[in-house]
Amino acid sequence: MEILRRENYPAAPFDAKVGLSPMVKIGNMVFIGATSSTNVNGDVEGGGDPYRQAKLIFKKINALLKNSGADIRNVVRVRFYVRDIAYRQGCLKAYAEWFKDVRPVITMVEVKALARVDRLVEVEAEAFVGSYATSRLT
Repeated sequence: MEILRRENYPAAPFDAKVGLSPMVKIGNMVFIGATSSTNVNGDVEGGGDPYRQAKLIFKKINALLKNSGADIRNVVRVRFYVRDIAYRQGCLKAYAEWFKDVRPVITMVEVKALARVDRLVEVEAEAFVGSYATSRLT
């Protein structure tokens, strides 16, 4: 099975420095690592607002999916890491703007800290190209 790493997506400077890929595609599986609202200059966008940070994160995830040949409808799992579980409402509001009709499984956990103090939320996603045509148990 072919492993495809996407290095050409605009990533934070740290990604290239330590050698990580924001997304890896293996066959029809797409894995997007913990994504934050950090921009290409290394600045965290969205201020102290978990909703704004999550909106920016889902925009980045969408771009990564497109870069891999997938789209938002192919997402089957989303994981949230939040610094305070009280951020759930803002995060889920942003999530619903992208995934309300897709309905992947989700997990949200509160963590003691993220890599930077100004990050309130990070999100991981997994997608399977062609998965939207599969049946949903609803």
